[in-house]
Amino acid sequence: MSNDSHARARAAIDAAHAADPKRAADGRAAELVYADNMERWVARLVPDAPEILRLAARCQHLERWTTPRASYPLDKAGYHAWRRGLYVKQAERAREILLAAGAPEAEAAEVATWVSKTGLKTNAGTQALEDAACLVFLENEIADFAAAHADYTEEKFVDILRKTWKKMSPAAQQAALALDLPAPIAALVKRAVGA
Repeated sequence: MSNDSHARARAAIDAAHAADPKRAADGRAAELVYADNMERWVARLVPDAPEILRLAARCQHLERWTTPRASYPLDKAGYHAWRRGLYVKQAERAREILLAAGAPEAEAAEVATWVSKTGLKTNAGTQALEDAACLVFLENEIADFAAAHADYTEEKFVDILRKTWKKMSPAAQQAALALDLPAPIAALVKRAVGA
């Protein structure tokens, strides 16, 4: 994939993110902020990350706002169906954008594999995106998540953190332990991981 194709793909991905009606504190589209955080973590965890992996990181929540959680049943099965549906939809949309930007079919397909979470723990690209997503959650989203789910018991939060931890590579787990988290969240993380 040429530098021009990369630049076209990046611009198209970011234009899609910019349409997110939800805004971050700085006024930017929330998905664009998320994409920046994803790419930052991938670059940190994989210092020699090729541009195609960095672009894939930007596709993690591609147009997620178009499929609200409430469009599925609000139970555990509905949550899992929503997530699986998002993986497929976001992967296909990423593939379409990359192909339109001039990416070779093989690279576009590889990005779709990573974004769809195919091969977690066995595919390095998929694992890099999952690690980054977990770290973005812990670093930037967990406090808001906890506030939105104040009805959850401490045990439920610990269980969520344990499940998150299991999806991460050892390098991402070490990065997570180094995060400067609010004291109550840090205590839950330590309890969840036995640190």
